[in-house]
Amino acid sequence: MLPLGDRVPDVGKIAVLRANGVGDFIFALPALEALRAAYPAAEMVLLGKAWHVAFLAGRPGPIDRVVVIPPSKGVGEDPDIQENAAELERFFRAMGQERFDLAVQLHGGGRYSNPFVLRLGARMTVGLKTPDAPPLDRWVPYIYFQAEILRYLEVVSLVGANPSVLEPRLVVTKNDLSEARNFVPEVEQPLVALNPGSGDPQRRWPPEKFAVAGDALAAAGARVVVTGTEPERELVEAVVNAMRFEAQNLCGSLSLNGLAGLFSRCRVVISNDSGPLHVAAAVGAATVGIYRCFNLITAGPITRTRHRPVASWRLTCPLCGQDCIRTPCGHRASFVADVPAEEVTAHALDLLASGAPPHDTLRRN
Repeated sequence: MLPLGDRVPDVGKIAVLRANGVGDFIFALPALEALRAAYPAAEMVLLGKAWHVAFLAGRPGPIDRVVVIPPSKGVGEDPDIQENAAELERFFRAMGQERFDLAVQLHGGGRYSNPFVLRLGARMTVGLKTPDAPPLDRWVPYIYFQAEILRYLEVVSLVGANPSVLEPRLVVTKNDLSEARNFVPEVEQPLVALNPGSGDPQRRWPPEKFAVAGDALAAAGARVVVTGTEPERELVEAVVNAMRFEAQNLCGSLSLNGLAGLFSRCRVVISNDSGPLHVAAAVGAATVGIYRCFNLITAGPITRTRHRPVASWRLTCPLCGQDCIRTPCGHRASFVADVPAEEVTAHALDLLASGAPPHDTLRRN
């Protein structure tokens, strides 16, 4: 049971710091939904990145407004970046004028993010804390091995926010679906997406194994598309070229909004542990995710009917053999390459054969 703290009285405006990647935002959605339910009349302002503005514009959800934060050490940026002190001073002056009643830190252990939140001047602060971070008014100890979704739900419970949902969910808009249809028209065949990219090369399953899974799904009657961003073109083309069956190359074709629209139509999405995997699950697709064992603990799905995580238990570098649990060696070779194609394929075929279409409840008609 989550420890339920007292609600903060007279809250008219809430700031939430979560200025990082796509998957990171998805993990925070249940906590944001809980805050919205606990403080229904409050304006909720996400302190985030430019991509949040484009992705959340016109999308129903718990966030009312996005403010893009300037580059700040350790807060969505590398701790060694050169800050613009004058720009940060202007930002915090503007945030002080917002007169936030509650500031919520959902951005890591707090070494850098807690001082950032304290400068907002909110009446009450709540968040996470490592031993080297300054305390907020209410805080939860940051321990790495905790499911991210539950971590942020625990934080907001300190201000009286009960969970209303446990799995992240995103509303799919008409514009999302329209963009996706421009590239992938509606067909009777069940749609399956392969997403071979990841910002971390250590999380990338080999393209030839994606191709094996793609061929099996195509042979079972699915239409296969392969997604990726422009920097991932080589990976996407390697999958498409290795397949015996035809697959549509969508590399660089869709915005994140269009990708959400596409995934909402997919019977199954196979992906490395990455932002697109978590978007797919949040818009209602069944997923097969490929994880490093540690990441499965923090980022894995919490249910198994529609989501099948497959883990690699490798702890040593495949190039030099060093135990990388505590001391990374610096090599970027894949730690998930040994995940069997047969295991991923079996899960994907089972989900395809279940006949369960993507959830329609999240779509905006």
